[in-house]
Amino acid sequence: MTSRPIAVRNLFQAAAPEPPRVLGVLLIALCLGAGGLFLAPEGLPRMGMLVSAVTLALVSVVLGVQRISTRRGLDLANDLLEGFIDKDAVPSFVADAEGHVHARNAAAEQQFPETANGTLAGTLRSIFANPSAVLYRLQNRAAQTGSAREDLVTRRGHVRLAVHQMGQEGYLWRVEDMSERPHSARGAETLPVPVITLGRAGAVLFMNEAARQLAGQRVKSLDRLFPALPVQTGQVNVMSTSEGLRDVLVAEFTGTAGRSELFLLPVDGQVGEARASGFDTLPVPMLKLAPSGRILAANREAVELLGGPVGANAMLGGFMQGLGRPIPDWLRETVREAGSNPSEFLRLTRKDRETFVQVSLSRVVEGGEPILIAVMNDATELKSLEAQFVQSQKMQAIGQLAGGIAHDFNNLLTAISGHCDLLLLRHDQGDQDYGDLVQIRQNANRAAALVGQLLAFSRKQTLRPQVIDLRDTLSDLTHLLNRLVGEKVRLTLSHDPVLRPIRADKRQLEQVLMNLVVNARDAMPQGGDIRIETEVVTLEAPLERDRATVPAGDYVTVRVRDEGVGIPRDKLQAIFEPFYTTKRTGEGTGLGLSTAYGIVKQTGGFIFVDSIEGSGTEFTLYFPAYEPVEEDQPAPVAQVEPEAPKQGEGVVLLVEDEAPVRAFASRALRLRGYTVLEAESAEDALKMLEDPDLVVDVFVTDVVMPGMDGPSWVRKAQELRPDVRVVFVSGYAEGALDADGPEVPNSVFLPKPFSLTQLAETVYEQMH
Repeated sequence: MTSRPIAVRNLFQAAAPEPPRVLGVLLIALCLGAGGLFLAPEGLPRMGMLVSAVTLALVSVVLGVQRISTRRGLDLANDLLEGFIDKDAVPSFVADAEGHVHARNAAAEQQFPETANGTLAGTLRSIFANPSAVLYRLQNRAAQTGSAREDLVTRRGHVRLAVHQMGQEGYLWRVEDMSERPHSARGAETLPVPVITLGRAGAVLFMNEAARQLAGQRVKSLDRLFPALPVQTGQVNVMSTSEGLRDVLVAEFTGTAGRSELFLLPVDGQVGEARASGFDTLPVPMLKLAPSGRILAANREAVELLGGPVGANAMLGGFMQGLGRPIPDWLRETVREAGSNPSEFLRLTRKDRETFVQVSLSRVVEGGEPILIAVMNDATELKSLEAQFVQSQKMQAIGQLAGGIAHDFNNLLTAISGHCDLLLLRHDQGDQDYGDLVQIRQNANRAAALVGQLLAFSRKQTLRPQVIDLRDTLSDLTHLLNRLVGEKVRLTLSHDPVLRPIRADKRQLEQVLMNLVVNARDAMPQGGDIRIETEVVTLEAPLERDRATVPAGDYVTVRVRDEGVGIPRDKLQAIFEPFYTTKRTGEGTGLGLSTAYGIVKQTGGFIFVDSIEGSGTEFTLYFPAYEPVEEDQPAPVAQVEPEAPKQGEGVVLLVEDEAPVRAFASRALRLRGYTVLEAESAEDALKMLEDPDLVVDVFVTDVVMPGMDGPSWVRKAQELRPDVRVVFVSGYAEGALDADGPEVPNSVFLPKPFSLTQLAETVYEQMH
């Protein structure tokens, strides 16, 4: 071991007197004795002090002896514990209640060499996500019952995590890799079928609970169970049980490293009937396969899992798919290499629902011919969790890519549209170039809208939420939606008479509704009805569906229903993925529904889809109903006509690393009369501000720049210039601002791309 289990030692040290405590008692005894001999008067007081001194001295001696004895016991306990976990082949850790590891054995050092941060959660993070929650749950259970364990599916396979409480604040943790154990030791313990695992020499390595009950005891060799050896696999053998001799049907599965497993089925009556009924009633889905893949037999559990009856000449490939190699090759390899039977994850071809199975093959000999036994396990939930994890990683990667692309495009579009605005100032409507400039600006705005879609899909766009009434929003959209659906499609609206308001970004919500209506139109090429319904729904309990949980509360729902071709069941789970589309090339980008999903989720809502192929599709949106907050309303202010921006007032320090954007912004502000100082980095800006005579009214700065970012240099500059107001600009969303740092006072955010007028008005509003 690399370190002694000091945490465990400390758990018991409180019971032993500390050296200062013993020495203190002894010192008091000496003082009392000296006082009794030299200072106290004659008689009883002197005698009392002497008696007290002698008593305290005896107590100190007893405490010292007790401490030495306790210390020896502690050292012995520590040595025993240290030797125990050091010789354990399973990685073991000794940790305190806070999760700090104070000792680990050699197996732990070998399997977790990369984790030296001293915490058990950090150590286990290399094999599965969020270990803190699992450790907290097991530690609480161990604190109540003394021990706890849990089986987990991790990146390294099947792992069993066990904990034992030691003292008040100590815990012994063991991380056992179950994938290396025999199949029976992993899964057969809970099976009602008796299972025995044999070693290379025929020794009994493991008996599950059903086998122990059948035999009446644990045995170490087969001759204690079967009077006649060798055991005949696939046939009825006589076995010694707790009720005497009994006939059992034996099936042998060949494992790895020379191990094998015997499945025992007690039989009564005819042998043929026993074989048929016994196999059929096994509580595990099992198939008998010929080496060619033809299904020879399937028990009841297998038929139910496969979703239908198995024909006489049915092939395994007709019921499942998804292997990276052909199924016949996998079967032939298993027949040829009997000692190697790795399991495979396959997807069943049943039409009613998506189902994944984990199939383990074993070769047996029946009637002198080799056959394969396929043991199936429903792995739909496991694959679903795996798909969620992969999808989240993919969405995160694409979201980061979309955010980066949006930033670069917004810088380009700011320069394009900004210089276009500058050109428009020098051309009137009668100029022959005026129309071309307008076209450039309009297409730049369209490109900005597409970038906004990317940000919405990645859920990184800056929302401007406001309290809105869906009836008003849909009423404003009706004219546009009717133009979108065309003449063949009829659009109808239906509202709840007591509809409550919601809080959302009106522009983004309109985009969601338009995307859903356009998809509904495209699903009905021959025409039909699209119905939009709004309703107030109160959930008394959380609603769980489609891997999401809608908390209880009041919601405003929007349903968009069409009568189109519908969506196949196996494609419903993929429709919100970016760039996924069922339309032909050139008819769609695959960003519509993913954008809608991103906007709805960022608003705090939920979106679900129901579809019947050939009958239509319905999208349901849940938005939390807005709860007004009672606040003191300020006195109404008389409306004042806005003044025209004043010219030539104020000094602006412009900090922007993109030269085209800096050139446009500088010219735009100078045209409005401002004095503009330019800097291409935060460091240059701070160097300029070192001049105490320089007066600056407004900082206009990019947020993300090479070197020091915008919020960081502004905070530093405001230490000496606290009254300077700030305008942050960025091609990223407003979330790009440093959320961990303190809020920058007197600041506003202006997203890119911005126009000449937007920039000038924002600076003017900050100064006034």
